[in-house]
Amino acid sequence: MSDLNVRTWDELEKYQPTVMKMLKQIIIKNRIAHAYLFEGMKGTGKKEIGLLLAKALFCEQPFEGYKPCENCPQCKRINHGNHPDIHLVEPDGNSIKKEQIYFLQQEFSKKAVESNRKFYMIIHADKMTTNAANSLLKFLEEPGQNTTAILVTEQIQKILPTIFSRCQHITFYPLPKPELIKALINHGVKKDRAPLLANLTNSLDEALQMNEDQWFLQARDLVLKLYEIKTKQTIMDTLLFLQTDWLPLFKSREQIDVGLDMLLFIYKDLLYIQLEKVTEVVYPDYYAEWQKNALKVSGNRLTEQISLILDAKRRLQSNVNGLLLMEQLMIKL
Repeated sequence: MSDLNVRTWDELEKYQPTVMKMLKQIIIKNRIAHAYLFEGMKGTGKKEIGLLLAKALFCEQPFEGYKPCENCPQCKRINHGNHPDIHLVEPDGNSIKKEQIYFLQQEFSKKAVESNRKFYMIIHADKMTTNAANSLLKFLEEPGQNTTAILVTEQIQKILPTIFSRCQHITFYPLPKPELIKALINHGVKKDRAPLLANLTNSLDEALQMNEDQWFLQARDLVLKLYEIKTKQTIMDTLLFLQTDWLPLFKSREQIDVGLDMLLFIYKDLLYIQLEKVTEVVYPDYYAEWQKNALKVSGNRLTEQISLILDAKRRLQSNVNGLLLMEQLMIKL
């Protein structure tokens, strides 16, 4: 937990209006459930809004009865991540282990330090081991008085049905792309770069960080160059480019995955140009140039090319050689 770039209730309401309206009613009517399951894609604000709910419950002087004041000692301690009655559990390596849940139970068996309330949040709750999940289940079945739990997940299908049934389920939806693009431009991101960032992540903060990342800027240029060589030169030139330019920059599986996404958006742009869906285009600065390319290829072929890239993304998740994967893709595209 961090006190950096803390967003207020009103600011977060713009990104998750339905969730915030629901939480407002819960607080005002004092109908706090003992456990919530926050579910949604990465970057939809689940953890941030979870901590905001904690502040609303602990705040000494909430505005309008539900908005944290952000200035009282309780709010400040939560923002700084050192409130003794609030516990955050995150994966230790690849999973959340039984010992972490046991430690949480031990903490909750003690009396609250600064208030009569206790609050815990489990991030990536789907990554609990079977033993950890079973331990948590007992904890959920016998909640302490004034105890609030939030389980956060991006993969709800991996949550045990017995845990799911004991939580109030709240879904977080991605920020509409036009809204995110607008927010990025308002934060100083170039108009021709904002659509790509908005398609790579749902998180404004993550998009702004990517915009400052030199790797992202180089990757964008390199993917565009790859497409240019693929369409204007020979397959040998393309394969050579993969060896000399692509390989040194796209080293990890995650980096290759981002590169494939960037490539995917080019072929989607060609399809959008054919369908005259100008507002959907991800690379607006190439719109005029790609209009000619879009006329040279059929809609069916573009759909096939998009499918090939999606298939490469799926194959990337298994242990395949990244360079070999790209070479095979370029030959088929």
